[in-house]
Amino acid sequence: MQLDSKHEAAQAYVDAAHCYKKTSTSEAISCLVQAVEMFCDIGRISMAARYNKEIAELYESEANIEKSIEFYEKAADFFQGEEVTTSANQCKQKVAQFAAQLEQYPKAIEIYEEIARHSLSNNLLKYGVKGHLLNAGICHLCKGDVVAITNALEKYQDLDPTFSGTREYRLLADLASAIDEEDITKFTDVVKEFDSMTQLDSWKTTLLLRVKEKLKAKELEEDDLT
Repeated sequence: MQLDSKHEAAQAYVDAAHCYKKTSTSEAISCLVQAVEMFCDIGRISMAARYNKEIAELYESEANIEKSIEFYEKAADFFQGEEVTTSANQCKQKVAQFAAQLEQYPKAIEIYEEIARHSLSNNLLKYGVKGHLLNAGICHLCKGDVVAITNALEKYQDLDPTFSGTREYRLLADLASAIDEEDITKFTDVVKEFDSMTQLDSWKTTLLLRVKEKLKAKELEEDDLT
């Protein structure tokens, strides 16, 4: 810094952070935050994006989800500004994933739908659209509003006419129907059938279990009333 070379100084902070990673996550984060500030000062936004993502990953490793979201959002904004769409989407997906874990479903839905919309116009990203819409749909199921789920499925069909022919669409429609009928057995069978052909990851399983628990609670409540 005395030699007025911010790039060298920022890189030194990054090197220090990578050494600290072995002993102190908080010190590593502190060094990376300073590096990011310097990279921003000298207009190296792609470098700032990269290290914001690294900070987010460090917070994630410490299970500090709120701080991890904060830095994944910063990284996504920077990547977006540099038109590095794939990296921006990866960071946004992390934000959506964690937002849903924290039961911030509207935020997660908005992100997944936005990524799906943008992916449709890109031949390389198009194949991932049904996965993003499935994630958004599962977040809708967590909210428990059957009308909103039905409306969302109609909207997704307008967005991507091929979606209604997918197993992902069928899963969401059948689960919405099971919720509407308050049929736990049907709900479980639908999930099992889908999982037997396409294994559900732990995030989806966790959220679907939340929906199932709500259904169970409702059933118990109604049993008590009768």
